[in-house]
Amino acid sequence: MNATAIFAAEVSAAVIVRRTIAATAEDLFDAWLDPEALATWMRPSEIQTTTASIDPRVGGRYQIDMQGPTERYPHTGVYRTIDRPRRLVFTWISRGTDQKESLVTVDFLPKGERTEVIVMHELLADGARPSHEKGWSSALETLEQFHRKGATR
Repeated sequence: MNATAIFAAEVSAAVIVRRTIAATAEDLFDAWLDPEALATWMRPSEIQTTTASIDPRVGGRYQIDMQGPTERYPHTGVYRTIDRPRRLVFTWISRGTDQKESLVTVDFLPKGERTEVIVMHELLADGARPSHEKGWSSALETLEQFHRKGATR
């Protein structure tokens, strides 16, 4: 097996998580690009605090630092698509991706007075899939709680 085939075997199908939230697509979309909002809800699993710095434009960079009980987890990337309120696409680099670039697409599908949020995370190694699936599922749950508390604008 050549190196290209080995790499292709290590990178599997995308992680896809979805959640339908009683909120408008605009409110949920905006919560992804507002650093204060993002720092409030982007706290999956054992994360205690989050800080975010965002340049919300195509080509703009972001940094999200998540603080767990004993470690800090920095995440960085670049926005590739910002199509309010339908879709966000950005790169994702973190310890969980072995500092390699992966790709996240977030779609916001209105369903009456609710919105289905679909997160697809691509270019992950097989070993990274379970933690990212758990992390995105937890983040969407926290996004729903954030909106329920009336924190979105």
